[in-house]
Amino acid sequence: MAEPPHVDGVRHRYVEARGLRFHLAEAGEGDDVVLCLHGWPQHWYEWRFLLPRLAAAGHRAIALDLRGFGWSDAPPGGYEKENLASDVLAVLDELGLERVKLVGHDWGGWIGYLLCLRAPERFERYLALNILTPWVNPRVIVPEAWRFTYQLLVAAPVLGYRLHTSGTLVPKVLLGASVVRDNFDSETLHIFSDNLAEPDRARACVQMYRTFQLREQPALIRGRYARERLTVPTLQLHGTDDAALRPHMLAGWQRHADDMRVELVEGCGHFIVDEAPDLVADRAVAFFASPASP
Repeated sequence: MAEPPHVDGVRHRYVEARGLRFHLAEAGEGDDVVLCLHGWPQHWYEWRFLLPRLAAAGHRAIALDLRGFGWSDAPPGGYEKENLASDVLAVLDELGLERVKLVGHDWGGWIGYLLCLRAPERFERYLALNILTPWVNPRVIVPEAWRFTYQLLVAAPVLGYRLHTSGTLVPKVLLGASVVRDNFDSETLHIFSDNLAEPDRARACVQMYRTFQLREQPALIRGRYARERLTVPTLQLHGTDDAALRPHMLAGWQRHADDMRVELVEGCGHFIVDEAPDLVADRAVAFFASPASP
């Protein structure tokens, strides 16, 4: 694979955890750490606009490539989202970080919720971006199931793999699910699609969705997280024009969260970090500057 793309002020390193080598992109210094978790079909470069802004605000910002993505190792298995959450905690342990602030988008946002439910003492605040909460209501989701047919294509044997290795799927997803496309120039599209076309990473993308479809989704529908309570102060930003994750699908989170608010962002699609980078950075800086919870 090519080397990680350059972003001014961002440095790169690797950490060994759980028998895997994880890639980190970092900006800024100090003990006030913000950890950023990307979604599909992206990697650490999703945070190219946010990392320098967080560093300028006095944070040490770390973007982690999840198992199977970017420049982290891509083993054949282990793509259950609870297992990916275990990866994140292990990386934090290796870095000697007991408590951080957290940002997550898409699958990274889902993993972020799982982390805050499992180990709330490790996370001071959580900024979630265009992802559903763990308390999805099947009565709301089932009538909208047609919006998720893309997951079946990604998870399909042979087809999902070839769609990624061809290099054609990722640009179509990034452009098709966005309303504002200005930050997805040809070079940026290739930075994401070329990386995920590498065979092991293509397989990892398929496994992210196949694992969800076959193992995790049934348990979710049965209420796997129905009794879980979110105690980490949380802000969710959600583009109103997300074609798959419609804003009304978030309904019901109030019964499960102690300190959470949702801000709907008009004129923005699913890839809010790329479509509205200044808004995301402004909200992140303000949210993380708020007084720490005990």
